[in-house]
Amino acid sequence: MEGSVTLLLELLRENPNILDKAHSFLSDTPLHVAALLGHSAFAKHLLNKKPELATELNTHGSSALHMAAAKGYVEIVKELLLVNPDMCLVLDSNGRTPLHLAAIKGKVEALTELVRFKPEATRVLTAGGESGLHLSVKNNRLGALKALVESVAEDDQFVNWRDSDGNSVLHIAVAKKQLEMIRYLINNTKIEVNARNANGFTAMELLLNGPRDLRDMEIKECLEKAGASRMSKVQSIANSRDIVEVEEDMPQRQEESAILKKTDSKPIVKKHKQHTDWLGRKRSALMVVASLLATVAFSASLSPPGGVWQEDYTVDSDGNPVEHPHKAGLSVMADTDPQKYQAFMILNTLAFIASLSIILLLISGLPMRKRRFMWIQMVIMWVAISAFTATYYVALIEITPRHVKATLFSVTVASLMIGLGMIGVVFLGNVIRMCLWFLREYGYIKPKEKQDSLYVEEEENDE
Repeated sequence: MEGSVTLLLELLRENPNILDKAHSFLSDTPLHVAALLGHSAFAKHLLNKKPELATELNTHGSSALHMAAAKGYVEIVKELLLVNPDMCLVLDSNGRTPLHLAAIKGKVEALTELVRFKPEATRVLTAGGESGLHLSVKNNRLGALKALVESVAEDDQFVNWRDSDGNSVLHIAVAKKQLEMIRYLINNTKIEVNARNANGFTAMELLLNGPRDLRDMEIKECLEKAGASRMSKVQSIANSRDIVEVEEDMPQRQEESAILKKTDSKPIVKKHKQHTDWLGRKRSALMVVASLLATVAFSASLSPPGGVWQEDYTVDSDGNPVEHPHKAGLSVMADTDPQKYQAFMILNTLAFIASLSIILLLISGLPMRKRRFMWIQMVIMWVAISAFTATYYVALIEITPRHVKATLFSVTVASLMIGLGMIGVVFLGNVIRMCLWFLREYGYIKPKEKQDSLYVEEEENDE
């Protein structure tokens, strides 16, 4: 654990067979521990005394080389490779070699040593059919990718190797939006940009059909310069449907064109009705505001202005009953200013109950999808906001000292009046809208004429 070579030599003098017994009841050998902690001198002495430790595996199937490569301890990697370079090809319980672990962790120097001692280690695949290239890209290790590409530069087939899902390293880089890796693969390898994975998608199609990102345009330009096809399968299907729809609409368009020529009117304009989920947005906004108001109102009821008494006070120091007793946990404001306390609690309770009513209506499952029901909920919300505004005013007056209250009073009242006035204007406007809807619904007012989606604007005749 300390990496002390001196203590190791003393222990070996006392018991030359200690290395045979040191790991008999442990998972890791002393060499595993030295490789994990980076004690290169200690590891070198262990290998000199007992070289076969380099081939020992722990319960996870990992050798000391696995640990040293994952940590990037280059000196220990060299010593282990000098003893047994074939350990580069050993898979641990997760199906990974030391080279795979170095690629995942981005330990470029250790990776370079592994490739130099055992070049064929680059061809070993994981249980999922992934090469070191795949693992480098998956974990965004550009340095490891460059080192591996240089080692297999002459093997175009291996650069285009696909994992069990049929993905090449370019598929993975595009899916993870790794722009630098995409540029490197395109400019420095003979990667096939139009290769398809097991689902039949090219790298360009993964980009076009995946989630949007700010780097999409740059990635698309890189792929197009490399010769990637612009049109994806999904786009081609959509385009073929558009062509069919155009062909089906052609007789109707020809007829419209003939009418235009006869009437000498302006071109026909199609008004596309945009779908807006107005009610859905209103419901979401109401739920958020109602939840916030209910939370604040609940907190205010438990912590009223002025706080609560911290101890009982029923008798004085002589044991005589006091004139104004109180008990711990009760509101201070209730004793000092009962009228304002009642106003505060009534208004706060009104805001709390109104907010809970909104939440209950929204989660009740009742058919609240029509505008009239949404207006009812908005009215309740206005009641909650108005009550909460008044609650704030009462609390502010209560906790403000008298010498500041005179100046604060005028400003607060003006602000309060402006706020309530805005609420009143919005409330009045919606009441008028509801009245107009009611009058139209029952025939007292002629309803608005519905405009067709296809209309013709006629020019005025001077005659």
